[in-house]
Amino acid sequence: MTTRPVLELLLGDIVRLRRTHPCGGATWMVDRLGADIGLRCRTCGRHVLLERRLLESRFAGFVERGDPAITAAARPGPTSAA
Repeated sequence: MTTRPVLELLLGDIVRLRRTHPCGGATWMVDRLGADIGLRCRTCGRHVLLERRLLESRFAGFVERGDPAITAAARPGPTSAA
Protein backbone atom coordinates (compact mmCIF):
# COMPACT_ATOMS: atom_id res chain seq x y z
CA MET A 1 0.00 0.00 0.00
CA THR A 2 1.42 3.36 -0.99
CA THR A 3 0.68 6.48 0.99
CA ARG A 4 0.03 9.72 -0.80
CA PRO A 5 0.94 13.04 0.79
CA VAL A 6 -1.98 15.01 2.20
CA LEU A 7 -3.36 17.55 -0.25
CA GLU A 8 -2.44 21.01 1.09
CA LEU A 9 -5.53 23.19 0.72
CA LEU A 10 -5.85 26.88 1.58
CA LEU A 11 -8.96 28.94 2.20
CA GLY A 12 -9.87 30.64 -1.04
CA ASP A 13 -8.31 27.99 -3.30
CA ILE A 14 -10.13 27.53 -6.60
CA VAL A 15 -10.11 23.85 -7.55
CA ARG A 16 -11.33 21.74 -10.44
CA LEU A 17 -12.89 18.34 -9.76
CA ARG A 18 -13.08 15.38 -12.14
CA ARG A 19 -16.78 15.85 -12.90
CA THR A 20 -18.74 19.04 -13.44
CA HIS A 21 -21.58 20.16 -11.18
CA PRO A 22 -25.13 19.62 -12.54
CA CYS A 23 -25.40 23.40 -13.12
CA GLY A 24 -22.48 23.11 -15.56
CA GLY A 25 -19.90 24.69 -13.24
CA ALA A 26 -16.45 23.18 -13.24
CA THR A 27 -14.68 25.21 -10.53
CA TRP A 28 -15.16 25.29 -6.78
CA MET A 29 -13.89 27.63 -4.04
CA VAL A 30 -12.61 26.15 -0.77
CA ASP A 31 -14.35 27.93 2.12
CA ARG A 32 -13.94 25.47 5.01
CA LEU A 33 -11.01 23.32 6.09
CA GLY A 34 -10.90 20.37 8.47
CA ALA A 35 -11.86 16.71 8.28
CA ASP A 36 -14.63 17.86 5.93
CA ILE A 37 -13.84 20.38 3.21
CA GLY A 38 -16.43 23.03 2.37
CA LEU A 39 -16.73 23.87 -1.33
CA ARG A 40 -18.85 26.51 -3.06
CA CYS A 41 -19.70 26.18 -6.75
CA ARG A 42 -18.46 29.29 -8.55
CA THR A 43 -21.31 29.13 -11.07
CA CYS A 44 -24.46 28.66 -8.98
CA GLY A 45 -23.21 29.24 -5.41
CA ARG A 46 -24.26 25.83 -4.08
CA HIS A 47 -22.35 24.80 -0.93
CA VAL A 48 -21.31 21.19 -0.32
CA LEU A 49 -19.22 19.40 2.30
CA LEU A 50 -16.94 16.58 1.18
CA GLU A 51 -14.79 14.32 3.30
CA ARG A 52 -11.14 15.15 2.71
CA ARG A 53 -10.49 11.63 1.39
CA LEU A 54 -13.34 11.92 -1.12
CA LEU A 55 -12.17 15.35 -2.27
CA GLU A 56 -8.64 14.03 -2.80
CA SER A 57 -9.96 11.23 -5.01
CA ARG A 58 -12.08 13.66 -7.09
CA PHE A 59 -9.43 16.40 -7.27
CA ALA A 60 -8.26 17.29 -10.78
CA GLY A 61 -6.11 20.36 -10.10
CA PHE A 62 -5.76 23.89 -8.81
CA VAL A 63 -7.08 26.77 -10.91
CA GLU A 64 -5.91 29.43 -8.46
CA ARG A 65 -4.28 29.29 -5.02
CA GLY A 66 -5.70 31.05 -1.96
CA ASP A 67 -3.85 33.36 0.41
CA PRO A 68 -1.80 31.49 3.06
CA ALA A 69 -2.21 34.45 5.46
CA ILE A 70 -6.01 34.04 5.49
CA THR A 71 -5.68 30.33 6.22
CA ALA A 72 -3.17 30.97 9.02
CA ALA A 73 -5.43 33.61 10.59
CA ALA A 74 -8.42 31.26 10.53
CA ARG A 75 -6.59 28.40 12.25
CA PRO A 76 -7.00 28.33 16.01
CA GLY A 77 -3.75 29.07 17.79
CA PRO A 78 -2.43 27.39 20.91
CA THR A 79 -4.46 28.18 24.00
CA SER A 80 -2.73 29.57 27.04
CA ALA A 81 -3.79 28.23 30.40
CA ALA A 82 -3.39 31.13 32.80
